[in-house]
Amino acid sequence: MFKKAIAFAAMGATVLSLAACGSSESGSTNSNGDEVTKISLYSSGSQNVEMFWEKVVSDFEKENKNIDVDFVFVPSGTGGQATIDKIVAAKKSGKDSKVDLYEGQLADIVRSNEEGGLFYSLDETGIPNLKNVQEANMKGTNNIAVPYRAASVVLAYNSEKVKDVPNTADEMYQWIKDHPGRFAYNDPSTGGSGSSFVLSTIYNQLPADAMNSQDESIMKDWNKGFGILKDLAPHLYKEGVYPKKNQGTLDLLANGEVDMIPVWSDMALEQLNKKLLPESTKLKQIDPAFTGGPSYMMAPDNGDEKRKEAAQTFMNYILTKEVQQTVMDQMYGYPGIKWEHLSKEDQERFADVSGGYRIFNGGALSEELTKQWQREIPTR
Repeated sequence: MFKKAIAFAAMGATVLSLAACGSSESGSTNSNGDEVTKISLYSSGSQNVEMFWEKVVSDFEKENKNIDVDFVFVPSGTGGQATIDKIVAAKKSGKDSKVDLYEGQLADIVRSNEEGGLFYSLDETGIPNLKNVQEANMKGTNNIAVPYRAASVVLAYNSEKVKDVPNTADEMYQWIKDHPGRFAYNDPSTGGSGSSFVLSTIYNQLPADAMNSQDESIMKDWNKGFGILKDLAPHLYKEGVYPKKNQGTLDLLANGEVDMIPVWSDMALEQLNKKLLPESTKLKQIDPAFTGGPSYMMAPDNGDEKRKEAAQTFMNYILTKEVQQTVMDQMYGYPGIKWEHLSKEDQERFADVSGGYRIFNGGALSEELTKQWQREIPTR
């Protein structure tokens, strides 16, 4: 049975100790006398992420009795950044990071490049199920990450009140003006759905390839998009009140205080399933699409071939149809594998939100955009 540890960042600490929980080693044996390889999986996020990995790791160990997975979970807000810092510190000192599998984001792939390579290259020889991964999700990974699930921001609306549903971003902006007080997006510094609305509005006014630029000179071209956000402000909920967190806008929609919001696809699908949102709530992706992206599994090379092989066995496992079904049923996320490998029922279940999304690869520009929004947009 897998062991789970919860890591908390110590007060004032910047890097987790290299000897922290989650050490990985080989040498023990299972009940059959076979050698067991021990590996560690580090992940961070909210409770649904933790519950997902608990199930997946437990199921994996039942099928792979010669591999023990030490699951180290870092709850949101308690120092998740320290894990990648731990990996960087180990590389610089030439030591074993004790991290065999790391769940991260696109920014970690960028940082790997900046640090001279933190993770080893992956291919179908070690992970045969990579052939089933959606091609679009592999872009930008540099073959060092497995995009095993994804989510995007979409439009959610009350179908009983909204009859002229926007198809495009411009139609959405016009809808906001035509229905004052009935649209809300959260403060972008408190949640990704509001951040996506702001980012998408800014970059809708720029060339398509701008979303892949990390050149700070592009900031001078943000003015048109910020002009639209300023123009929309008095037409928003309570003439420019921005709820806190993604859940803040979902609560407004659920209570009927607004009729339309940007939402994370997985959050909305989960709350619809649990009847926390009215049945009249519908979801839709507009054109140009809001932003989104995959969650990635990466693997540092600690010099132990047995652990490396075991880690790849695990990565191959999370791309099986069984685990991808858990991604959809438990996480309400988009699968990492191609839709054609899934049932028609599942394809229909995600039809309203699976129309694609854009990936923002602007690095630190995202933080600068939020800072500028805080300076220029809020009115109260």
